[in-house]
Amino acid sequence: MKCMMNEPFRVCDRVYMVGSSEISHGMDCCVYLIDAGELVLIDAGAGMSTDRLTDNMLYLGFLPEQLSTLILTHAHIDHIGSAAELRDRYQIKVVAHEKDVGAIESGRRVGAEYYGARYRPCKVDIIISDEEQEITTGSITFKILHIPGHTPGSLAIIMEMGQQRVLFGQDIHGPYLSMWGGNPPDAVSSLQKLIDIKADILCEGHYGTIKPANEVEVFIREFLDNLRQR
Repeated sequence: MKCMMNEPFRVCDRVYMVGSSEISHGMDCCVYLIDAGELVLIDAGAGMSTDRLTDNMLYLGFLPEQLSTLILTHAHIDHIGSAAELRDRYQIKVVAHEKDVGAIESGRRVGAEYYGARYRPCKVDIIISDEEQEITTGSITFKILHIPGHTPGSLAIIMEMGQQRVLFGQDIHGPYLSMWGGNPPDAVSSLQKLIDIKADILCEGHYGTIKPANEVEVFIREFLDNLRQR
């Protein structure tokens, strides 16, 4: 079951969607908000919807001033565009993988020209360098996985809530084009790694939320099989 709406909404306990092409701006990826006592954002849209993102937080009853952390899944403008403005407004810590830090901080090869948009470079405060790394924000410990393929520094985030495993899997659908930092062989390994997680809910970068667990596997496997057939 895939779920997309025109208003921000609750995905599951502590997880909300506050941005997407249908919720905040046509160029935006899916932007997820996590209530960890303090607030965590997964990705930041393309940069034209910062106010809409914060308005959507208020709509759901959350104060943007409680934002503490922004995790960037990869260095494409539709995921990082509002990062610098959010960092300046709320003094949040920005998290990204070391292999995408150069693009995020310089603006080179972020795809801004493809979108016809301007990108404001953003400093990264917490650099992920391991294949697996944990960060704790508020009451939640997130497992951060390096999943190269879409970009060299693509990340996935796993969040355990009781018996429920939520996977923020970023752009599983690709594309995996070298001009945007893609690497299909790396993507094959990364997508298999995501299947092995056996997530109950997948929060994807553009397709919204997919659940239950069997549908998550079907969704990821479709793109994995397509890559293997190339």
